[in-house]
Amino acid sequence: MNKEELQNLRQDYSAATLSETSINVNPIKQFDIWFNETVAAEIPEPNAMTLATATPDGRPSARIVLLKGFDMNGFAFYTNYLSRKGKELTKNPNAAIVFFWGELERQVRIEGTIEKLSKEQSEKYFQSRPKLSQIGALASPQSQEVPNREQLEAKMSQLEAEYGDNEIPKPSFWGGYILKPRLIEFWQGRPSRLHDRIAYKKIDNKNWKKVRLAP
Repeated sequence: MNKEELQNLRQDYSAATLSETSINVNPIKQFDIWFNETVAAEIPEPNAMTLATATPDGRPSARIVLLKGFDMNGFAFYTNYLSRKGKELTKNPNAAIVFFWGELERQVRIEGTIEKLSKEQSEKYFQSRPKLSQIGALASPQSQEVPNREQLEAKMSQLEAEYGDNEIPKPSFWGGYILKPRLIEFWQGRPSRLHDRIAYKKIDNKNWKKVRLAP
């Protein structure tokens, strides 16, 4: 594809609208509405989200992770604490997540601070995972350099044989985080790039200020 073809890739959005009067007064409840509509639309991996973190001096990195729970406290996911994102979150707990549901012409942007979930919550989720996923968490030194794939597969085979039918304990370096939001923005695609953008800014523990943003 040449530069001109790339520049001409575009889509006009017209599937829905978003107004200050139709949107829920609480952004978590609004997210629940949109998320359920995404699931109902049978969009693949509706819980896939981009997680952006940064070093203390502001060097960003981003990757796709999976949302594994949300409530009025925030948005939860699980990972290796010693991974790049885990190390960055230890030193700089500010982060952002983005959901993009192209089929519905929607995205949600969320900014906030990250905290670890309790050990009990992490253990409960770890034990609910398929056994091979549990072993994978043990076998993979996430984000570290490895000589080849064969080494990872050999480690998997070793751990499978070692644990057999026994319960696999959650490794100390693996667990959950929760992003506690201070800003949540809902984006609905509209024609001529005049998209609807409604943002909620946290005022205190219970209240949010709702504003419209220019596209």
